[in-house]
Amino acid sequence: MNTTSSNNTTALPLVGRILLAAIFVISSLGKIAAPEGTQGYIASVGLPAPVLSYIAAVVIELGGGVLLLVGYRTRLVAAGLALFSIASALIFHHALADQNQLFHFLKNLAMAGGLIQVVAYGAGAYSLDNRSRKSVRGPVAQ
Repeated sequence: MNTTSSNNTTALPLVGRILLAAIFVISSLGKIAAPEGTQGYIASVGLPAPVLSYIAAVVIELGGGVLLLVGYRTRLVAAGLALFSIASALIFHHALADQNQLFHFLKNLAMAGGLIQVVAYGAGAYSLDNRSRKSVRGPVAQ
């Protein structure tokens, strides 16, 4: 068995989680920095309770992004963020004749695709999920 190639790829799930989490964390910080603009955009698409929708979006993006980053309850968090990304695409980026909206729609679907990969394959070695599994089972033999 060639362990060299598997050792070289051990960090790849972490890199993937960092890249996926970045867009959610950065987007939430943008919403926090400009709450009125975000709430106005939410209201402009006809969603009820723009303030509550704004709070929910910030909590989902920031909380989900951080949890994905550290790899805690990763499969559940990734599934939630994938659903959030698809819902956001359908609600906010459905004017597909507009090239900018089409780009954002496809970006959200691509993010959901990456998150579904995380659901399928888990957080990887460098995660709180993996750490808690090791502590329950005891030390891992090398």
